[in-house]
Formats: sequence, C-alpha cells, structure tokens
Amino acid sequence: MIDLGFLTSIFPYLIQGLVFTLELSVLGFILGFFLGVTLAVLRLSNDKLLSSISSLYIDLIRGTPLLVQILIIYFGLPSLGLYFDPITAGVLAIGLNSAAYQAEIIRSGIKSIPKENIESAQSLGLTDFKIYKFVVLPLAIRNVIPALTNELVTLVKDSSLVSVIGVAELTRRGEYIIAWTFRPFEVYLLVAMIYFVICYFLSKLSSKLEKVLAVPGFFSAKE
Repeated sequence: MIDLGFLTSIFPYLIQGLVFTLELSVLGFILGFFLGVTLAVLRLSNDKLLSSISSLYIDLIRGTPLLVQILIIYFGLPSLGLYFDPITAGVLAIGLNSAAYQAEIIRSGIKSIPKENIESAQSLGLTDFKIYKFVVLPLAIRNVIPALTNELVTLVKDSSLVSVIGVAELTRRGEYIIAWTFRPFEVYLLVAMIYFVICYFLSKLSSKLEKVLAVPGFFSAKE
C-alpha cells in the first residue's frame, strides 16, 4: 500500500534535487548546443582535416557511454592535473556528450535548407560567415526544434548518471531517502513520476515552439 503521507513528506526534499537535475541538464544542453553548432559547421566544411576532426569527435562520443565519460572527467583527468568539482564535471560530461548528438541534429537541419536560399544570399554579396549566421543557422535551428527538445529531454533523464560522482540531484536524493527509510518502491515511483512530469512538459513546450517558430512554406525536419 502506497503511503501518500510519506510521499508528501519527502516531496520537498526531492524537489531540491530536481533543481540540480535541471541545472545540469540546461547548462549541459547550452554547452552542447554551441559546441554542436561548431561541430556541424566543421563537418560540412570543404576542409577535409576539419571535417575529419569533427567526424572523429562525434563518432568517439556517440560510440562510448556517457557514464564512462563522466568517470573519465571526474576520476581520470585529475591524474593529468585537471580537477573539477562534481557539478562542473557533470555539466562538462553532459555538454560534451550532447554536443555530438546536437551536431548531427543541426547538420541535418543545415542540409535541409534549400540551395536557393544560400544562392540568394551569395548573390547579395554576403560572406560565408554571414550566410551561416543570418540565413542558414536561423532556418536550420528552427527546423530542428523538435529534435533538439528531444535531446534536452534525454539529458534530463541521463543527468541521473551524475549521481555516481556524488551530485545530490533527483536520483541521488532518492537513494539517500531509501537508505534512511528502506522504502525503495515508493521513493523510486515518486522519482520516476517527477521525471515524467518534467519530460512531458518539455515535449508539450516543443510542440508549441514548433508552431510559433515554424517558417511559412518550409517543411520541418520531422516531416
């Protein structure tokens, strides 16, 4: 029998952990976004060296578990003289990991831009940098908002892995409560429901943003 009184009593403590979860996810997503844009542009570059470096990074990150990357940054880098506190290490790991996935998302958005848009910008005398800044990237990013939101949802869930290095985020706080109360079913059920509510809200927000930012006459990437 689920004790609603017990769930109500632990809810505020879990919400404090949710703040860390959202902080890790949002900061990691932002870091991943800017690095992802850079990687996407480099991968589409005509410079084979830059394109190869970008491809190697993406393949390497996507081909290894996030948990291992977290452990390397927090426990491995100190042997090289690089030390990070748990939250910073978590943000770095999540951001560097997300960058590889966001790069592929943004690359698909860039490739979906009609050549006529780029040719029109070139005819106006815009440099390649300005074409990317004012024409290609704004359209590409608006076109892949659903995919980027899905990536953010994934980060919210994957942020639970940072609990292994001691960050008191949502999952870690749930583990603390279980150690005190020996009631794993109720605690993990509430933790799961909190994750579900956050991810559901983000998914609905994505649908709203897609409609608001949709480019008239321009098909979205998911179509």
